[in-house]
Amino acid sequence: MVASVTNLGKSGVSDWLMQRLSAVILAAYTVFIIGYFLLHPDLTYAQWSGFFSGTCVRIFSLLSLISLGAHAWVGLWTVSTDYIKPTGLRLLFQSATVVAIFVYVVWGIQILWGV
Repeated sequence: MVASVTNLGKSGVSDWLMQRLSAVILAAYTVFIIGYFLLHPDLTYAQWSGFFSGTCVRIFSLLSLISLGAHAWVGLWTVSTDYIKPTGLRLLFQSATVVAIFVYVVWGIQILWGV
């Protein structure tokens, strides 16, 4: 049995809930972005830049980025605990996953907020 030291939530139920909630946020963001593309078929860079300069869009994008990180972590943690049995190899994989998710989230924040 694998200890739940490295999972994101305190229990399987909270991990399940986080996975579902992040999926709903990501689905809503996808519909939002596709809807914007459909309403603006001749999209220019100026329109796209203006769209993302709005605070509401940036906050929704940030929420989606964090949701993507949480969703990826819960999913990859589950897969790694199910299929990578040697503890050292599993911890190496999980550590690399945490570093990659952290880098992507920080990079996304820098892109969104121009920091």
